[in-house]
Amino acid sequence: MDQPDDLRTERLSETLLRLTEGPEEGRLSLGDLVQGMAARAHPALLILFALPNTLPGIPGTSAVLGVPLIFLTLQQALGRDPWLPGIIARRSIGRKALRSVLTRALPWLRKGESYLRPRLLPLTGKLAERLIGLISVVLSLIIMLPIPFGNMIPALAIICFSLALMEKDGVWTLAGAVLAAASLLIASTVLWALLKAGIFLLIEAFG
Repeated sequence: MDQPDDLRTERLSETLLRLTEGPEEGRLSLGDLVQGMAARAHPALLILFALPNTLPGIPGTSAVLGVPLIFLTLQQALGRDPWLPGIIARRSIGRKALRSVLTRALPWLRKGESYLRPRLLPLTGKLAERLIGLISVVLSLIIMLPIPFGNMIPALAIICFSLALMEKDGVWTLAGAVLAAASLLIASTVLWALLKAGIFLLIEAFG
C-alpha cells in the first residue's frame, strides 16, 4: 500500500510527536498508536514503543510498552504485518506523560536521522530483517525484566535496528548488534547474581 504524501515527506520524529496531539489529560490506547502509525513501516512502530524506554519519566513504561514490543518483534521475525490483540491494544498511556518523554528523546532521534544513508545493504536485507526480529524479541523480554535502568540499552538497540531497516543503513545494524550484546551481558550478569543470591538464601534457610 502506498503511503500518503504527507507521511512520505514527514520525518519519523515529526510523526511521533504528532501522535500525542490532543487534550493533555487524555490517554492514548496502544491500538490508537498502532493505527496512527499504520502507513509507516513495521520498524517505525518498534521505534514508537521502544523510544519511551530510553528515558526515565513514565512509571511502569516497560511493563506497558514491553508487551506490544514482544508481539511486534515476533511478527517482524515471522515476516507478518504488525497487529496487536485486543486485550493489549486497549491498554493505554497518558498523553501528557508520553509527550513529555518523546519531547526529551526526539532531539536525539532527529540527530540520528541526519546520519542515516543507504550502505552495507546486505545487513538490512530480508534475511537480516528476520534475524533482527529474533534478536529484538529477546531484547523486548529484557526490557520487561525488573532491572533498574535495564530497559534503556535494549530499547536503544531496537531503535538502532529499526532505523537501519527503515533507511537501509547497515552501519546502524552493527551499532544495534553491539548494544544488543551489551544488553544480553548485563541481563545475564544480573540474573546470575540473583540466582546465586537465591541459592545462598535457600542454603542458609535449610542448611
